[in-house]
Amino acid sequence: MHSKPVLVTGSTGYVGGRLVPQLLSSGFSVRVIGRSISKLEAKPWAPDPRVEKVQADVLDYESLVHATKGCWAAFYLVHSMNPQSKDFAESDRKAAQNMIRAADRAHLERVIYLGGLGEQGSSLSKHLQSRAEVARILQSGSAPTTFLRAAMILGSGSASFEILRYLVERLPVMLTPRWVRNPVQPIAIRNVLNYLIGCLKQEETSGQVFDIGGPDILTYGQLMRIYAKEAGLARRLIVPVPVLTPRLSSYWIHLVTPVPSYIARPLAEGLRNPVVCQEDRIKAIIPQELISCKTAIRLSLDRARDHCIETCWSDAGAIPIPEWLHCGDAPYAGGSVMESGYNIFLRAAPDEVWSVVTTLGGQTGYYFGDFLWKLRGEMDRLLGGIGLRRGRRHPTGLRSGDALDFFRVLDVKEPSLLRLLVEMKLPGEAILEFRVKSAEQGITELQMLTKYVPRGLLGLAYWYMIYPFHRIVFKGMLEGMANAVKRPILQGPDHFSPSRPYLCHVEPSGS
Repeated sequence: MHSKPVLVTGSTGYVGGRLVPQLLSSGFSVRVIGRSISKLEAKPWAPDPRVEKVQADVLDYESLVHATKGCWAAFYLVHSMNPQSKDFAESDRKAAQNMIRAADRAHLERVIYLGGLGEQGSSLSKHLQSRAEVARILQSGSAPTTFLRAAMILGSGSASFEILRYLVERLPVMLTPRWVRNPVQPIAIRNVLNYLIGCLKQEETSGQVFDIGGPDILTYGQLMRIYAKEAGLARRLIVPVPVLTPRLSSYWIHLVTPVPSYIARPLAEGLRNPVVCQEDRIKAIIPQELISCKTAIRLSLDRARDHCIETCWSDAGAIPIPEWLHCGDAPYAGGSVMESGYNIFLRAAPDEVWSVVTTLGGQTGYYFGDFLWKLRGEMDRLLGGIGLRRGRRHPTGLRSGDALDFFRVLDVKEPSLLRLLVEMKLPGEAILEFRVKSAEQGITELQMLTKYVPRGLLGLAYWYMIYPFHRIVFKGMLEGMANAVKRPILQGPDHFSPSRPYLCHVEPSGS
């Protein structure tokens, strides 16, 4: 066993977040990188003394050089499917070039890359072409690169599984693209992780290309029927039609499932290509029991029902912390932070109040006006936003980086602060905070604050238009949360001036 650590890029993503604990269980020391240290530190494996956390970005070469120094091998689990990347192929190209330069400079013994199946040709989707190009770039360096080519990954929380799940559960009759008849060879996430770690252990896999897949070759339509049966649903009627292009399919997926169109589109485009393993040499090198699609779906459903989802597709990506959030020390030209606060006092302990704060959203709802929140979520979906359907990873637990409906958890300080970034479509940027303060012996104050930086005149108009609704909804929420604590309300809910009554002049990000 090497004394040097293994580098894991994409460690806050779906596969990387599950790979790290498996590496630790196998006896490896691990160095994880991410653009947000707080997000790395929120992971359940973060306290392990064998995990080293480094802030780095694959698009920043110098930070990647620092991250790779002293490692002996690296897993490359990065892909740029995000709304901030206008050209994901170019972002992937640059990131791969940075990675292989850094790997060469650090004299890594091995790089292991997880990409996609699909045979080269003019009909291959841009998504799969990009994955293949990344492999070629990584293989061009001096560090031997092992390329694992996988089709659809089945596991609780994966984007592919969530699309399948919501389409089948919500649509008893489906008008589908012709690609539902294309063959696909899905693989369970458990088998993917075993192959990744096996490649690290088996020297003969170094520098090789392997196709990895499960034991079943099915059409996507057959996969839908298997899901319906395992979920106890009536048989679904699937009607393929020729007019649903990948673009139209992605919009349909966006409206029906929690997966946004910018992720759904490359996945839908990839399904138009048959994705079946062309060779199976890795079975002899890394033997394991391959999980059938039926079993993988059943296991995924069980984990979802038991709230045991380790990582989710919504975990991936940087936490876009607004620059204006901590700008009280200096003035910046551009705009103003609009602030509004409400509070309520209860005869309760802070821990009692905090336990209600951390259940916000998801299946619990918002303690007041849930129909208004659902309406706002549907409006957001129609505008191309993410809406409420992402839900939350766990019904009570929150950690930095978690998705919570159309919010993103920026900061959690138990039992005093929950800070959420508003990720719905807005003409500006907004933060929602909940603060739990011990006022005096046996009395706790619960504060709810919103901070907003408008973008242009439309942003200002939006703030003043919704302000009256905030008064109604926020006061109702505080009263509903207080009632859920089941302790006497002593005062409020009332409007109050935030603790820092200033106008902080800033420029909203991306404006």
